[in-house]
Amino acid sequence: MEHVGKLISSNLGALMDSEPKRWRIVADILYDLGTGLEVLSPLCPHLFLEMAGLGNFAKGMAIVAARATRLPIYSSFAREGNLSDLFAKGEAISTLFNVVGIGAGIQLASTVCSSIQGKMVVGPLLAGLHIYSVTEEMRAAPVNTLNPQRTAMIVAEFVKSGKISSPADLRYHEDLLFPHRLIEDAGNVKVGRPVHKVIKPSQLQELKETFPNEKFLLCNSGNQWTDMVLEDNATGEDALKGWLVAAYASKSDLTEAYDKMNEVFSPFLSELKAKGWHTDRFLDGAGSRFAWS
Repeated sequence: MEHVGKLISSNLGALMDSEPKRWRIVADILYDLGTGLEVLSPLCPHLFLEMAGLGNFAKGMAIVAARATRLPIYSSFAREGNLSDLFAKGEAISTLFNVVGIGAGIQLASTVCSSIQGKMVVGPLLAGLHIYSVTEEMRAAPVNTLNPQRTAMIVAEFVKSGKISSPADLRYHEDLLFPHRLIEDAGNVKVGRPVHKVIKPSQLQELKETFPNEKFLLCNSGNQWTDMVLEDNATGEDALKGWLVAAYASKSDLTEAYDKMNEVFSPFLSELKAKGWHTDRFLDGAGSRFAWS
C-alpha cells in the first residue's frame, strides 16, 4: 500500500510546485496519521491489515510529498548557486534531529508510553506539537516564485498603495490552508480553468483583439470573479500583466485597464525583480492552458 500511496502522490507534482509550503504541511499530517493508524492497529485484530495498510498508504503519500516540496523551499534560500550546500546542510540537520527523536522515543517507550493508554495520550500531543512546529516553519519560509496566491497579493498591494512586498515581507500573509481564495483588490481572478468552460468560441477573436500579442485572455464571469486563461508558454510576467488588467478593470472597462497596465508595467516589473521575485515562470499547479493553432 505504501507504493500505491507513492504512485498517487507522484501525480500531484505540479500542485506541489505551486504550493510547496501547503503540501509540506499536508505531508506531515499524513505521516502522523499513518503512524497513528499503525500504532492503533493491534487494538483491532479483525481490522489489522486494513488499518496497517491505510497507515502505510498515508505514509507513502507523505514521503513523496515531503521530498518533492523540499527542493522548491530550499531554492528560495539559495544564493549564487549554493543549492547543493543548502541541501547538504538541511539533510545533516534532519539526520541530527532524527537521532535525537529516536533517543527520546526509546526513553518514552520504556516509561510513559509503555502502555497503550500512554501511547494514546502522548501520541496525539506529540503529533499536534509536530504539526504546529512545521506550520510555523513553513510560515517563516519565504518563497520567491509566483503562484496564483502570491501574484494576487502582489498585485493587490501595488494597486492599492503602489508598493511591492519582498518574499520575506509577504510570507506571513500567505494563507496556507485556503490558498485559492479570491482577492477583491486584485480583481477576483481565477486562473487555470479550461478555456472551453470560460470563453465562448464567438468571444475568442474579440478578446484576442482586445489583448493583442498577449499570452493571456480575460473573461468576466458575472460579478463573482474574472477568469484568466494563459497561453501554453506564458511566463510569470504574462500572468502579472493579466492580473493587473483584471485589477484595473474592476474600476473601469477592459480597454482602459489594458492601457493602464501597459503604462505602469515596466517600472512595476523592475521593482518586482529588485525585491527578489522570479518572474521567468508561473506555477499554476494543474491549471489548464491554451495554444493557438
